[in-house]
Order: sequence, then structure tokens, then C-alpha cells
Amino acid sequence: MRAPILMAGALGALLLAAPAMAADAVHGARLFDTECADCHTVGKGGANRKGPNLFGILGRPSGQIEGYKYSDANRTARVTWDAAALTKYLAAPKKAMPGTAMRFAGFDDAKDIGDVIAYLSTLH
Repeated sequence: MRAPILMAGALGALLLAAPAMAADAVHGARLFDTECADCHTVGKGGANRKGPNLFGILGRPSGQIEGYKYSDANRTARVTWDAAALTKYLAAPKKAMPGTAMRFAGFDDAKDIGDVIAYLSTLH
């Protein structure tokens, strides 16, 4: 029973280190297109869909896009979307923010998370 606990701890450490890895924003854009673009737009002033527009997300507080109906969990989380917060959220949204309406289960690969964050960081 100790092995799964150790593996979970190691995965958590790897996920937190993801932003420090060499990230590939181009790969992150492709991942975003396949995994996120059905629900989120990224253009400046872009429309909200099932999820809010993500232009300028890095450095932005959670639940703050005007006109988007956030879950209570997201609206009251008081999270600032930096690399560390996004790393935890993109790995397991429902665990990182219990009560979120986000339906995406999360990325399994820490490198993919880092790549998506690298892509999101270009949107400003």
C-alpha cells in the first residue's frame, strides 16, 4: 500500500516542477486545440463558451471574466492563475478546486501541462 502513496507524492512533485521544465508553447497550442478549444477561446476580447475566454489568464484572479457565469467554487476560490496554480488545476481540476464546473479530468503528463501553460503565457 505504500507504493501508491509514494508514487502519488512523486507525481505531485513532478507536476509542481512542470513549469520549470523546458516547455514547448507550440506543442501546448496543439494540446489546447485538441483538449480545450471546444470550451475556451483565447483571442483578446474573445467570446466565452462553456468555459471563459482565457486570453491573459496568467496573473488573473479566478472567476473574474465579466459576463461569464462561474461556479461558486471558481468565483470564490481567490486563486491567482500563475504557473503553480495552473499546474495543480490542469492536473486535476476537481481536486484542485472542489465544486468547479470544469468537466475536463486533467492532463496525465506533467510535460503536457507545462507546454499548455507555456502556450497560455503567450496570450497577452
